[in-house]
Amino acid sequence: MSDPNAPGPNQPIPASPDNPCPFLRGLVAGGYVGGHIVPLPKLTGKIEAASGTEGLKKKFVGMETFGVALIANGLSPWRLLRSWWSGAVLDALRNGPLDKRGAGSRILNVDGEVDESEITRLAEFGSDYPNPDGGTERGLNSQQITTYMNANFERAKGHRRAIDRLLMNGEWPVLLNIQGKGEGNDRYLSVAEVRTLFVERKFPARIVARLAQPAPAPGSVFRLAKAAVGVVAALILLLGLAITQFPDLLRGFLASLPGEAAQLAQLLPPPLPDTPAVKSARWLDQNWSTEDRHWFHHVSQGTKTFPVPYAWFVALEQPRIYLFSRPGLLSDSAYLERFGFIPSPKTIHADKATLLSYGYTESADAPASTPSLSDKWPVENFDGLPVGFARLSGATDPATSAPLPDMIGLTCAACHVGSIYYRGTSIRYDGGPAMVNLLKLEQATGLSIAYTLIFPTRFNRFAARVLGPNATAAQRAELEKGLSDAAAFVKAQATTLGNLYSRVHGQDTEEGYGRLDALNRIGNQVFYTDMTLSGFTVSDKNMHLRDAPVSFPPIWTVPWFWWAQYDASISQPMIRNAGEALGVAALINLSPDTAPDALFRSSVDIENLAGIEAMLRGDDPFKQNPPEFTGLKSPKWPADIFQDDPAWKIDRERVTKGRAIYAEICAECHLGPVNDHAFDTQFPDKSFWTSPQLQKDGDGPVLDEVQKGVGGMGTDPGQAHVLMLRTVEVPGFLDLEPDRYLAKRWGCGGVPASTTTEMSFAIALMIMVEKASDKWMEDHHLTDEQKQALWRSRKNCPNPGDAKQTHYRARPLNGAWATAPYLHNGSVPSLYWMLKPAAERPQQFCMGTRDFDPHQVGFHVEPGEKAACRHGETLFATVDSKGAAIPGNSNLGHSLEGTPGPGKPGVIGRLLTDDERYDLIEYLKTL
Repeated sequence: MSDPNAPGPNQPIPASPDNPCPFLRGLVAGGYVGGHIVPLPKLTGKIEAASGTEGLKKKFVGMETFGVALIANGLSPWRLLRSWWSGAVLDALRNGPLDKRGAGSRILNVDGEVDESEITRLAEFGSDYPNPDGGTERGLNSQQITTYMNANFERAKGHRRAIDRLLMNGEWPVLLNIQGKGEGNDRYLSVAEVRTLFVERKFPARIVARLAQPAPAPGSVFRLAKAAVGVVAALILLLGLAITQFPDLLRGFLASLPGEAAQLAQLLPPPLPDTPAVKSARWLDQNWSTEDRHWFHHVSQGTKTFPVPYAWFVALEQPRIYLFSRPGLLSDSAYLERFGFIPSPKTIHADKATLLSYGYTESADAPASTPSLSDKWPVENFDGLPVGFARLSGATDPATSAPLPDMIGLTCAACHVGSIYYRGTSIRYDGGPAMVNLLKLEQATGLSIAYTLIFPTRFNRFAARVLGPNATAAQRAELEKGLSDAAAFVKAQATTLGNLYSRVHGQDTEEGYGRLDALNRIGNQVFYTDMTLSGFTVSDKNMHLRDAPVSFPPIWTVPWFWWAQYDASISQPMIRNAGEALGVAALINLSPDTAPDALFRSSVDIENLAGIEAMLRGDDPFKQNPPEFTGLKSPKWPADIFQDDPAWKIDRERVTKGRAIYAEICAECHLGPVNDHAFDTQFPDKSFWTSPQLQKDGDGPVLDEVQKGVGGMGTDPGQAHVLMLRTVEVPGFLDLEPDRYLAKRWGCGGVPASTTTEMSFAIALMIMVEKASDKWMEDHHLTDEQKQALWRSRKNCPNPGDAKQTHYRARPLNGAWATAPYLHNGSVPSLYWMLKPAAERPQQFCMGTRDFDPHQVGFHVEPGEKAACRHGETLFATVDSKGAAIPGNSNLGHSLEGTPGPGKPGVIGRLLTDDERYDLIEYLKTL
């Protein structure tokens, strides 16, 4: 007698072990379909017949089968079209999109062999049911199958994916529908028939009878389904091409959609400008040795800016999808340079040619005998990361003291090392404003993490880089869990911002290239994110829009100033520096549930911060003859580098005229220049070195910069309002009591009254950072003398000025030529436009990879020019598309247009002729 399951020979037709579906293996064994490529209409027809359904319900089974079969071999546009045209490849289903990779029943192993113990385990989840053919038998109903699938998913913990549980719904429940016995809640799947299907690859007689019926020709419903799938496949192909080849165009289109649809743009990487071709590079002489420079560029402040360990960061891939190649690494210097970062060598202990390619030459100004801090605290850059990236080694969890893997963070140099580009030459200098876009880097990092989790092949490459090729399944599972935790953190941050936008009905002001709302970011990090990570509920009011972006201020000579920030808010250097480190995501424990002596413990590296400050400061300027600032000097106008270009040549006649204009207009607020002895001789009463603003403290001279009220200056008030007006809510157990910590300890006067629910952000931050710094010194068992050496003589006191009026401070203008764009918020593209009446200034201009203009000194903009940004650049604008003023982006004030006086806010001096304007610009080039 012939086997009813085999139309041909008695023996079942072999099925490939790479076909893991028991029902499809039964179809192959019985000769109902081939074992290789099966056209989708044929496969659909067989499953329709096996289902035993009729009419419209049968057609729905067919359409569902068609959709599943279409994606079974892969989701790429080419694979979908191939499946649609030729059929499903049954002997290539393993490791496809529907394969659960060991997270399912495990009855069939990778070699196509049946594990009988797993069938026994299946039976344990069932019960005995009346058999319609007589007697009872073991089976599983719908609820029991659900329990079984949940148990399988739980068993796979450690190497499962979230989607695996969803995929299970397309296996056992479907088999119950097709091969089950009984009706309604009494319908069950026979364990005996399941065993026969897996072991012998045979169907019950009732299924065989259904399959023996002639298959009807595809009807109109099927033809419609196939046509619809063809259209869908074509659309998927176009979408795939857009994602892989034109992601920036697709992102722009999605961003233009109304409502929540625009959020889809966030799933694609941010557009980045192409890095201009650099033919030569040069670091300007600034009184630092190459060793000290490299140390500053990569020394850790103790920050963990990125949500993954160092080893993971350098193993992540760029958030791009390609059809025929792999993306490069996220940490590739060439890629990070597109965010505005400056390339840096792996080591400075290299040959001269290598160092020269990065712009390093033997500095004539560098001190020959000063010991380098890199000798005391060596740093390296083994992975060739750009300037500003630092490796944090040896850190421990501030709450538990458990050791942490090496972390990666940004250091001072990320934002305070500048560069300009001119006709193929990159001029680089320390202490200047960086042209980086940190928001785009945050977005790219988050997407890189997400893509690694979404695409299995990408995760496999990531795991191989982190763990090596011989990692165990447990190690890979632990790595995947850690990366999933990082993704959850990134998502939570995005959700928090989204909730903020909804609550206040506003949006962040775009920072763009070269700007950052550092103060509001610090507040959000310390008083919301850090508190949330410490495990307690935080008030929504502690989150604030990032709506006051500023240009990164230059930091040369800053240690000798009372006030470093534009708004003259924090005078104590350690508080200023450690507060910045906390804002760039240094770890800190603020939990009430840890040991009391762990509160305020952080990863901030006070010793490194003190070293940076000392290197910037240098020696007492009055110990030099004539007096001058040492430490990091402001960069000199690089005319010597462009000797054959007349645009860079200094016109000495204009300089002489410009010096007089400076004395007339600029010196009142910015004081005399710090580095022009000719000015001191010609205008001795206005000399910087004899100014009454230059005072003495226990560490030498300190400049109490001239401060001007925001109302009188007429400039954008946004940044001045942050520390003046923003409040935060802090829990009482943190004990941020202003009277105890500011008034009594430091003798500060005029400290504003505060409550835990309505505390000045500035005061709360000053005390928080003070306590974190004290904790570091306590943990390192410093003596009182050592502590005093770190604190030095400055007090941690708020600005004693008029508490009812916001201010901006005016710093000396040495190196001003290298700090475009101008005003504190980076709203004026060049010195030329800075010296024009405010109403005439450009309302918009582009920032990113732009050529420097030595004529206008900054970024060239023609009068009335409408900005047309190149790919990936960011547009600065004072008003939005509807003509409404953008918060933080006013370019008014500090205007030379008439006689200053009452009723003329923003007017600071007379109107200059064009010749006078260029005379003053020429003089500023020399400072």
